[in-house]
Amino acid sequence: MLQTGILNPALNELIARIRHTNTLVIADWAFPSWKEVEMIDLSLTRGIPMITDLLDLLSSNFKVGRVWQAEEFLSTNPEETIQSYEESFQKLRVLSPQLEVTRLAHLDFKKLVPNAIGLIRTGDPTAYGNVILESV
Repeated sequence: MLQTGILNPALNELIARIRHTNTLVIADWAFPSWKEVEMIDLSLTRGIPMITDLLDLLSSNFKVGRVWQAEEFLSTNPEETIQSYEESFQKLRVLSPQLEVTRLAHLDFKKLVPNAIGLIRTGDPTAYGNVILESV
């Protein structure tokens, strides 16, 4: 029986299927779903779990070469929220020192979603906090 790390079997199964250059969306509680993208809903209540909680769990064994996020994230959130995400991105850089963070308009961000292997919905209320991770 799993004792540490991600305990959710559906989430573990999804992550195990991601290969080189595949993408994974980690989204907030209000992010829309796409019928062509597998979704795992982890939202428990507002704020649980947060997107950064998942990023931090993934940082120990998921190599990420690129992260996409809406540019609106920077203009709508307080500095401590932005810093929290930057800290999570730094943890991802342990396995992927060349990690790039690309910010683009939210509407352009959404256009990338249908190409993802899966979408993980969280309870995160952070405005424009959604991320798309591309595996290395």
